[in-house]
Amino acid sequence: MGRSRRTIPEELLLLALDPTTGTTAQPQSLDLGLAGAQLVELALAGRIAPDGDRIAVVVPRPTGDPTLDCALELLRRRGAPVRAVHWIGGPRLGLRQTYLSHLERCGMVHAVAGQMCGVLPTTRYQATDNAISREIRARLDSAIRTGVPPDPRTAALAALAHAVGLGKHLYPGNEGRSSRSRLRDLIRHDPMGGLVAHAVMDVQNGAAAQPRRSPAPAGRQAAPGGRATEPARGVPVQPRRGSMARVVAH
Repeated sequence: MGRSRRTIPEELLLLALDPTTGTTAQPQSLDLGLAGAQLVELALAGRIAPDGDRIAVVVPRPTGDPTLDCALELLRRRGAPVRAVHWIGGPRLGLRQTYLSHLERCGMVHAVAGQMCGVLPTTRYQATDNAISREIRARLDSAIRTGVPPDPRTAALAALAHAVGLGKHLYPGNEGRSSRSRLRDLIRHDPMGGLVAHAVMDVQNGAAAQPRRSPAPAGRQAAPGGRATEPARGVPVQPRRGSMARVVAH
């Protein structure tokens, strides 16, 4: 995979960066979105593919992107396909900081040291070239305004932006309500992006421990609410971690 094109995790992070404050919007859900964006990028690179609500590795060959290749190797080690909600809901310590540091090395952002309450050291990240963020935003605006089905990358980015709650950051207030609605509707234009976006929302809603709208097989007792009493085999249920609430870019 060449580095001339920005990856979806990088673009999602650039969209979330506030050009004025240097902080990231929706930091808790953004961590989930970055993990989901890695899946979409790997799928576009032909390394993984959806298998129902699960993710299967189809080509384990590295992409050349160290962060993506780390995710690919972790998926490969699972052996069996893993449910998207389990992958996205698992621990992702430092993922946002990893991408912020990468964007800094690429010259797209620069770190600004500061203090919180005059005591605690903080680091904010300012875009070095706002034209990049404007170009990304323009692709979303065009898809929303024209109604023309976007390319898979833009469709997936739109789906993830909606899933992590960036709609109100990108299109605030009552005047942005229709744009937020159309941003949500773009989720249907990319199957992988839609699968991952729904998984991100399911994790936020605490639904990672149960299959998404999948009926219990015949002969198995279902608990109230439609949840099967037996967990999915081969994929351990990972609890939500409190570390997802940390703020990396202050």
